[in-house]
Amino acid sequence: MTDDGSGATAQLGLAGQEAVALDRLTRELAGAWRGFRRARPGQPALDDALRSLVARPLPEHGVQLAAALDDAIQVLDRSIAQARPRFFGFVGGSGLETAVLAEALAASFDINLASWSAAASELERQAIRWLGDFIGFPASDGHFTSGGTVSTLTALAAARERALPGSRRAGLAGARVAVYASAEAHGSVVRATELLGAGADALRLLPQRPDRGVDPGAVADAIAADRAAGVVPLAVVATAGTTLTGAIDPLDRLADLAAEHGIWLHVDGAYGAPAASTAAAGPLFAGLERADSVSVDAHKWLFVPKACGALLVRDAGALPSCFAHAKPYMAEADDEPHAVDRTLEYSRPFRALKLWMAFRVHGAAAFRAAIERNLAQARLLYRLVSAEPDLRPVAGPPKLSVMPFQHLPAGGGDVDAHNAALVRRLQEEGHVWVTSAVIDGAVAIRPCFVNYRTTDDDVRALVDTTRGAAVAVGA
Repeated sequence: MTDDGSGATAQLGLAGQEAVALDRLTRELAGAWRGFRRARPGQPALDDALRSLVARPLPEHGVQLAAALDDAIQVLDRSIAQARPRFFGFVGGSGLETAVLAEALAASFDINLASWSAAASELERQAIRWLGDFIGFPASDGHFTSGGTVSTLTALAAARERALPGSRRAGLAGARVAVYASAEAHGSVVRATELLGAGADALRLLPQRPDRGVDPGAVADAIAADRAAGVVPLAVVATAGTTLTGAIDPLDRLADLAAEHGIWLHVDGAYGAPAASTAAAGPLFAGLERADSVSVDAHKWLFVPKACGALLVRDAGALPSCFAHAKPYMAEADDEPHAVDRTLEYSRPFRALKLWMAFRVHGAAAFRAAIERNLAQARLLYRLVSAEPDLRPVAGPPKLSVMPFQHLPAGGGDVDAHNAALVRRLQEEGHVWVTSAVIDGAVAIRPCFVNYRTTDDDVRALVDTTRGAAVAVGA
């Protein structure tokens, strides 16, 4: 409740201030979106006033809406915004405007996709079909999640139930199991294996080929050795775009192995799978259509706001066999089952609307073109880095849009320490935002291009800014 100064209190809600609030919100959104179209000169520091604001205790009485909005805008402006065109750290996002509007609508209606929700449930199914069509995967089932971790955990739970029927009730019951993945697989695969009760020791992180895709021979040998030792293979997890270097596992070969041994094949395409839609990178994803499941984070390379992950599944019966259970508090009709019987989450927001709105407004061709531009920007960076004597690529020509490189200090010295210090300097200056990574034991600057706002000039600025910052750290 809000104190109006007279001692009276008002109930929750805007109480007639809706128009004022929406006018302010419209102006702030428009200003933010205009600002995101170009780089700004640096990252604002956290000043004493802001530190004081975020240190305050729980308020017993509220303030005027305008004051609270002022504070919120200050916090947002001083946060690291991945939507900016020169944010190259991690695997960022873009906060696509049309999807932001869909997010606001979905949050206002507050639909819960755990239960059957009429038109919203039908739209989610349509959005899953659209996403499958976009990346070339025949999705018979699927749903939207918080991201790749939940998607992978859900897929491996279904794989466990297929390999060990009844394990969802009895547990592993002493069975020794294994999951197979590249040494460069995402940490969410480790986490999912742990949470399923198999333990991290059940994850076989296997050697890579020179192109950094997992060696299918090593996968075959590991499966054979485990079977001979009485270990049950649960799943092969192929990565379609590793977070570290953008590597893509040989999906066709892994699909052959999975089919030969009757093992579930999950493709972690959280970052890279949207590139399967493009002419430039599509051939690298041959075999994706043969997987049992695929995870995609639309909040990465499909540009919509977080959180908007998705799990696509080939067999429509796989998820219900893993998650459905009797619920006296959710009586269900046979023709419209509740989505919670196919998902890990109960309370689940209407995430699908963001991607649906984006596809509906812009069309698939615009997304493919934006992804193609990001792929070309990674190749541009490779050429720029290769042309400079004080820069060098670390993982070869980019497969997707990750392009790690190092700056070489003048006169020699500790290259790893120098690049670690250089990344810290770049983050402090804030003209570009990058993160570091350790690749084959070497510390590298690791930019990733997944923003539709990024231009070729931004890529050139990354090189120039890096070389300028190197002087400041004593190169």
